[in-house]
Amino acid sequence: MIDLESATRLCEILLGLALAQQSAEHLFMPMSDRRLFALRLLLGLLLAVGLWTTPVLGVLLLTSTWILARCDGPYNGGSDRVAVLMQICLLAVHLCRDLNAPLRWQEVAFGYLAIQIVLSYFMAGWVKIVNPQWRRGQALVDVFAFSAYPQSESLRGWTQWPRLLFVMSWAVMIFELVFPLALLRVDTLIVALVVAALFHTANALLFGLNRFVWVWLASYPALIWLQQQVF
Repeated sequence: MIDLESATRLCEILLGLALAQQSAEHLFMPMSDRRLFALRLLLGLLLAVGLWTTPVLGVLLLTSTWILARCDGPYNGGSDRVAVLMQICLLAVHLCRDLNAPLRWQEVAFGYLAIQIVLSYFMAGWVKIVNPQWRRGQALVDVFAFSAYPQSESLRGWTQWPRLLFVMSWAVMIFELVFPLALLRVDTLIVALVVAALFHTANALLFGLNRFVWVWLASYPALIWLQQQVF
């Protein structure tokens, strides 16, 4: 069993490390605002070690909002959205604690985070399966054929295996669509989270989407906590 306090603390540790890793990358980029990302690196580490958590989450959320406005939206897609969602929900949990609000309000804020993560997988599968290109396997062929990520250059040959990519396409869609059912049992959920983590890791290795791994992993304690509350 994992209680609310332990689950939120695990999320904070993993999110803090994920944000620190993202920010560290920017310190070595010539056109990046190094001062902003140096601040986010410090804030991420403070969040991970559990110092001044409420104000740290508040400042992190302000910097995230500023980056979103500057880049006209999430510049790193879904991982940025999940990171902001986690910052909002965790901040809400801590504000409820600091204000001595009833425990159920902390549970609502943290439960909302978990539900949104579950829906993120389901909606990703839904968007794919209603797309004829995905159902035929062509979408994944195009991903390997035209991806601009440097890591993909050595993988162009995968386009010569359309049947394999067809099977992979359906495997991804089915997994994402049935992901909510994993909440029915804790052991099933653990297996689903391991598969999901491997999926994100594969995307990191194949396409360089390394940020997706750590941010989604940071949310997994919330799903384990939710499963215990509901079932």
